[in-house]
Amino acid sequence: MRWILASLFFVVSALPAGSYAATVLVMGDSLSAAYGIDREKGWVNLLARRLSRIDGEHQVINASISGETTSGGMRRIRALLDTHQPQIVVLALGANDGLRASDPQQIEYNLQTMIESARDHNALILLVGIRLPPNYGASYNAAFGAVFPYLAEQHHLPLVPFLLKNVAEHENLMQADRYHPTAPAQLLILDNVWPELLQLLQTLP
Repeated sequence: MRWILASLFFVVSALPAGSYAATVLVMGDSLSAAYGIDREKGWVNLLARRLSRIDGEHQVINASISGETTSGGMRRIRALLDTHQPQIVVLALGANDGLRASDPQQIEYNLQTMIESARDHNALILLVGIRLPPNYGASYNAAFGAVFPYLAEQHHLPLVPFLLKNVAEHENLMQADRYHPTAPAQLLILDNVWPELLQLLQTLP
């Protein structure tokens, strides 16, 4: 309980009073769409609740879809940007591409196209990486995993290296399919994303 109260104090005091009320667009897959659990308990909804404690005007749009790939995200992003005009875009796609052993160069191209679209709309971007199970082979895993830091470096983006850090390696935090996190894991996922997102929020007027 003390930890929760201390964490809440930090969250509320981390942004200055009167900071810009931002719209945050999250584009992800089932890992961000609360697959297999109550959507209200998903990390994106927890993010919305955390931001509401800072400023009730902050808005989080969860455009995540279970099964989504970077190709699907690339097709959808411009309409979402036009509709919601977000100040921040969280790109958390690529897991399904990797699980299908898609070409890493194609994944890179799709993500880069989304990055360029978001920048065309003057949005800041947070890139979120993912890692694959070892059974995909060292060579493919290395090529896939290199996509996210490469794009972050090329485009000078903040990067969350692994969305499921401190989650994926714990069986009790994963659902029976071993791919999707449980409800108790969602706060840990949010805490993986939060530091980099907070820095972006602090750069807004």
